[in-house]
Amino acid sequence: MNRYFALVLILTAGCCQCLTIKGKPMNIQQEPFGLTKDGKPATVYTLRNANGMEAKITNYGGIVISLKAPDRSGQYADVVLGYDQLAGYLKASPYFGCLVGRYANRIANGRFTLDGQTYWLATNNGPHALHGGVVGFDKVLWSARPFESAKGPALELTYLSKDGEEGYPGNLLVKAVYTLTADNGLRLDYTATTDKATVVNLTQHSYFNLAGQGNGDILGHVVVIHADAFTPVDATLIPTGEIRPVKGTPFDFTTPHTIGERINQPDEQLQFGRGYDHNWVLRKAFEKQLSLAATVTEPKSGRVLEVWTTEPGLQFYTGNFLDGTITGKGGKVYQHRYAFCMEPQHYPDSPNKPLFPSVVLRPGDTYTHTMIYRFSVK
Repeated sequence: MNRYFALVLILTAGCCQCLTIKGKPMNIQQEPFGLTKDGKPATVYTLRNANGMEAKITNYGGIVISLKAPDRSGQYADVVLGYDQLAGYLKASPYFGCLVGRYANRIANGRFTLDGQTYWLATNNGPHALHGGVVGFDKVLWSARPFESAKGPALELTYLSKDGEEGYPGNLLVKAVYTLTADNGLRLDYTATTDKATVVNLTQHSYFNLAGQGNGDILGHVVVIHADAFTPVDATLIPTGEIRPVKGTPFDFTTPHTIGERINQPDEQLQFGRGYDHNWVLRKAFEKQLSLAATVTEPKSGRVLEVWTTEPGLQFYTGNFLDGTITGKGGKVYQHRYAFCMEPQHYPDSPNKPLFPSVVLRPGDTYTHTMIYRFSVK
């Protein structure tokens, strides 16, 4: 065993375990989080920074199950929806907090053609493939390695998605590193390699409520999105291929607007999505630039969320399909529009839209995506 990097468990098995490295305590704890459907044990890892911010992540689906951030008076609250136990995620989850792949969002009719070969995917959203299929990355157990990085406590998750899984070609080796940074950011660094040409689009799917999870709707949250266009969709939420300017539409968040201000306007795109559930085309000075995509402010608490990404698009979703049938953490019932999602991504259905930025990954190349959810107060 490498004496410099051995993890030493200093509490008894089955309890919350503090970890040390080189004999020094890490700002990471781990504890059991139940059994998967095939009887494998899942683990939850708690990362803490020096400011008191805390993130809980499980190696089942890479799910962020809790994220505690301070308000303007210094009071901490959990700002993401989810469940207290693994059983909730196994039973029914609208992708709460998970790592999404191989392909985030939708692929029309569950098929695409690459290098002259057509691939048929598992469909799970009417005729379409959504968020990786029936058993996407959100429903598998990842290998986990907690460690202290230069930026803060971190958790590395790895998974080998085998050739043909959910219909996708290539053995895809994926690594996701979650880091809780000193400036109150939850940073995710994704990388992936393949042995056969394939398509890749990874994101994170936390449901946020900056007033605290389960504490009312998010219609009063104020949003700015750094995008001058979006990709309109058809009635099944597949992009039409058009890049449409946001100016003069309810999709213009280039200046601050509350979520609820225009969400119920008689706009066809809002009707298709039952609210906002669309991809914005982000302003980028150059490809893969890590830039600010959006800012969300909750006026009462003063909490501010910044979303940074290297990707060209951002899916903004306003919890339109939450309907009060889910009871989440602490017995909170999640009603209509009790959360929003900000999912950095490539555009939906890009494999079938040649004018959209490419999502093709080939052997010898490496897919990369960095995203940051950074919190502050106002």
